[in-house]
Amino acid sequence: MNTHKIPLLPKVMQLIAFLFYSSAVSYKVKIGKGTFFNHGGFGVLINSNVVIGDCCKIGNNVSIVGQGPYKCVPVLKDRVYVGPGAVIQGPVVVEDEVIIAPNAVVTKSVPRGAIVAGNPARIIGWTKNLDYDIFKNESWKEGTKPYLVDERAASSCD
Repeated sequence: MNTHKIPLLPKVMQLIAFLFYSSAVSYKVKIGKGTFFNHGGFGVLINSNVVIGDCCKIGNNVSIVGQGPYKCVPVLKDRVYVGPGAVIQGPVVVEDEVIIAPNAVVTKSVPRGAIVAGNPARIIGWTKNLDYDIFKNESWKEGTKPYLVDERAASSCD
């Protein structure tokens, strides 16, 4: 909405999100298509100018923030899963198809296909070694009940 030159509406929506969900997501954040905030984005904190790619999954109580004195903020590329309570801080780049475990603290860039966990976050595995695709989890689709699923509407994130 900010890119469409509607100056007041993004700020009002940001205030509503804070009041209802205890979330502070700047209206200047660039969020890609198909990105999903679990539990309505409850407790999520995302600073201005953060870039989140397509088909990402963001857990509740996640913080994606810059770190002083750096002016750069985190960049999440496509198909990144960020577990609940994770913190991504500073001028880091999280490459495609990364899994960030719950409560991990990411302060350094993460290579493509890595699974990271801990404080500070360390690589504990690779997504190519998993026997399933975490992004095909049906519970992330809106309306998981069979009577609510519209088979005609195919998601671009599958």
